[in-house]
Amino acid sequence: MASHDKSAGPWLVLGLPVALGLAWITQGTGVIENDPERNIYIPENLTMPLQVQAAFSDDEVYFRYRWPAERPHILHDVLVREGDQWVRKGSGMPGPNPDGFHEDRVAMLMDDGSVPQFARYGGYMTVGAGAAGFTDEAPEEVTKSMPATRMDLGDWASRQAPETLQAQRDAGYFLDLWHWRAHRSNPLDLSDDQWVGEARSGDEGRSSYSTNWDGDAGEPLWMFSPELAGSVAMRWEDIESGALDFDSQYYLAEAFAVPFDPDHDWQEGDVIPRRLLREPADSRGDIRVHGEGRWADGYWDVTLARALDTGSPLDDKILRNQGLYSVAFAVHRDATGGRWHKVSHPYSLGMGRDDADLTATRFQGNSPEWLDDWKEVTLFYPGQVNWPLLVSRAHAGAENIAEGAPVRSRHSEKQLALYGVEMEFNDAITSRWGLTLFAGLLAMLGVTLGMQPSFTRNRLRGR
Repeated sequence: MASHDKSAGPWLVLGLPVALGLAWITQGTGVIENDPERNIYIPENLTMPLQVQAAFSDDEVYFRYRWPAERPHILHDVLVREGDQWVRKGSGMPGPNPDGFHEDRVAMLMDDGSVPQFARYGGYMTVGAGAAGFTDEAPEEVTKSMPATRMDLGDWASRQAPETLQAQRDAGYFLDLWHWRAHRSNPLDLSDDQWVGEARSGDEGRSSYSTNWDGDAGEPLWMFSPELAGSVAMRWEDIESGALDFDSQYYLAEAFAVPFDPDHDWQEGDVIPRRLLREPADSRGDIRVHGEGRWADGYWDVTLARALDTGSPLDDKILRNQGLYSVAFAVHRDATGGRWHKVSHPYSLGMGRDDADLTATRFQGNSPEWLDDWKEVTLFYPGQVNWPLLVSRAHAGAENIAEGAPVRSRHSEKQLALYGVEMEFNDAITSRWGLTLFAGLLAMLGVTLGMQPSFTRNRLRGR
């Protein structure tokens, strides 16, 4: 019987503790860790509030947005003089930019019923395979797109033929995108006007900004006019200290820009915006800021206005009294760009109709008289969830989507945010689960082998 004890000893002394230790390691440590190399950064807050109001007159429609932000980010990307070079600061990255260079933004997607699934699934529909900012992003930048513009949902490059894409657009298979930017449009009291079809595209015409950079010379194309702006550049210490505000010269526009002078006595810490603002042209300039888009007391308050009928049905959704539409919202704050925004469920918009989530009230005169009557919307972090995943067998709710069950009836914003985080770490979670299962089986084996001498002694005693 002593021989049985000796044979079981190693399992009890070494095997079982090792197995239990492995189980503790695999189960007791987290897998949710920021990993910029894999485009992973999980925001501290997974949800945020947004307030929305809407109104319309005989000719125009107005949307008012209000959301909290600890501080306004009114600078986008800049060029800083370091030694004898101009260095860009503010390029896109996972999570917030450490220097605060990424403008705050509010966006709204809109449909008139030509994309029926949008009313049920909102912005999820616009996220295709290989989306920029995902861990498995495509080798070229892939922006928002509509599912039917691809022959294979799992292949970002499988675009439909040009004549098919044009026919889709002619039929209204696109989303209207209102895109307000705190730096690249707001200083001119404008909003960018875009649409989503084969990709996220600008409306016909010139945008409100261009890139202020001469790649061949390695220097800006434009600088501030000293006569009109008071100086040729901003200063880095003013940016670091937060001294720049809405009353400062924090943007460069055609009205007070002159060609860059490489022979000027440039100083260390001189700063020039990397964007040149300009008046947009044609359909791209249809949306304007009504009043002023401003941050005060911890909140942004922005009102946008546009003609009900812009005369550009291939760029915009034409709105009519008593019409019923679908909208979804997104906000960038805290110096974040790309997919690190918060998004909303889709909501119905009624033009003078009370049977909608958001009613645009009709008014007479030049400006709405806003009351304290907001549509309260919760925005959530979407994570790495795309449309190909949602309609695949990897998603437990794919059958519900196939049956047309709206996402709002099945998932809260908090649930969707947690699912988005789960998908960011799906591979790591699966791997950790496998290790935990292995450790558990190993522990069970150790216990069984450790108990075997007792079973043997009991069996011998029973003879």
